[in-house]
Amino acid sequence: MPHLSIEQFRCGDNLAYLLYGKKEAVAIDGVAWEEMLSFLDKRGLSLTYVTNTHGHFDHTAGNEPLLRHSQAQYLDHDEFPDGGIIEIEGESIRVYRTPGHTADSVCFHVGGTPSTDDTLLTGGALITGDTLFNGTVGNCFSGDQRAFFRSINRLLALPGDTLIYAGHDYVRDSVALAKQLEPDNPEVDRFRQTYDPGHVYSTLAEELQINPYLRFNEPAIIDLLKEHDLPRATEEERWLSLMSIE
Repeated sequence: MPHLSIEQFRCGDNLAYLLYGKKEAVAIDGVAWEEMLSFLDKRGLSLTYVTNTHGHFDHTAGNEPLLRHSQAQYLDHDEFPDGGIIEIEGESIRVYRTPGHTADSVCFHVGGTPSTDDTLLTGGALITGDTLFNGTVGNCFSGDQRAFFRSINRLLALPGDTLIYAGHDYVRDSVALAKQLEPDNPEVDRFRQTYDPGHVYSTLAEELQINPYLRFNEPAIIDLLKEHDLPRATEEERWLSLMSIE
């Protein structure tokens, strides 16, 4: 589990986050800014940084009021180097550049254990914005599906117990689509039964069991692509074909 705590806030179907320690906090996609400020005040926390997973307004709309009501510093997500670090209270939040949904998309990784070469944090929790949802993936507004595929593959390299905290709660629609694409997959029903709109998350292992866009190597998905007469010879072809199904 992360050494920093994670608090999730809802604004419609948008999900906003505070990562915090004993004294400091970082706001990510802080559209639920009033509730976030109230939480900070009740906990006696100082907001140190404000940042985003990407530049869409439904994620950035809380930046200005959060900054106005605090002494926080704004960190432009698009200026983070890949693998860059945000540090609060001696704890690291690592940034992965994950283009696909948008060209400027990033994910934030907190907690876990460094790999042997200290280049990648494993385990812990991942705030994914609109790159990876619980049960589906984001639309490819960048138009670069191949970059999106590489970003998804990068996240798939993390261990199964990594917690996935997405930028929206699309679980009901995602599960319905997953059931439509894989009607005989019992894990989809199990995931639906554990869904809690008050705390929306999954593990990467669960995503690999239910999320059709991560299951491009599964026989049932390959058979589905065959039924649609879509390219399926390579992983990338299967990804591109899956993303083309409406």
